[in-house]
Amino acid sequence: MSELLAGRLPERAFAGVLFDMDGTLIDSIAAVERSWLLWTQEYGVDPLLLRGTHGQTARNTIAIVMADRTEDERGAAHIRIREIEVADTEGIVVLPGAREALESLDELGVPHAIVTSGERALAEARIAATGLPRPSVIVTASDVAHGKPGPEPYERGAELLGLSPADCLVVEDAVAGLVSARTAGAGGRLAVTGTTPVEELAPEADGVVAGLADVEFVADPSTPGVRLRLSRG
Repeated sequence: MSELLAGRLPERAFAGVLFDMDGTLIDSIAAVERSWLLWTQEYGVDPLLLRGTHGQTARNTIAIVMADRTEDERGAAHIRIREIEVADTEGIVVLPGAREALESLDELGVPHAIVTSGERALAEARIAATGLPRPSVIVTASDVAHGKPGPEPYERGAELLGLSPADCLVVEDAVAGLVSARTAGAGGRLAVTGTTPVEELAPEADGVVAGLADVEFVADPSTPGVRLRLSRG
């Protein structure tokens, strides 16, 4: 039985939907952990320093865990993690409910986009590996000057859909992404618990569910947009 784990579903219609990717639409956690563990071994970084960086860009993560290194060293490390991650798509799968959510929005004609902290090559590699339905708009770390938790990614996603962030629902699995959505002025924030505990997500989300299989997008009778409801399946 589908249920809310915290908060409540936003009680309004949305003109568009902006989805995070990793941990929200696809399960890439094993590949992410393998890639970053290999990277820490190559660069002599304590893997424990990576705690709390989920949802941030690779560039931001490296700036945090290699704060004592030179700019050139951080730049080389950034290039290397890109190479490692793009090469490892083993075991990445579409999460339950994600394909159905994207397909239903397509059928309803509701604008939607992926807004990810991954860079363009990585996002495209993971979409190709999983067969995830590909929205026409994908915003990556390669497309913004400042990634999550700053507002620019979700501002850019809404802009490319021809919408205001205030008219969009954001679906996220990371606190950094929810903060990005809030500071961008998103009209609603739905969190899923793929990678982050409920108690960490709840303060930044309108509602928390286990995953996209627990909700449905339904046409709003009075607008061209959609509303959320708990899944009946």
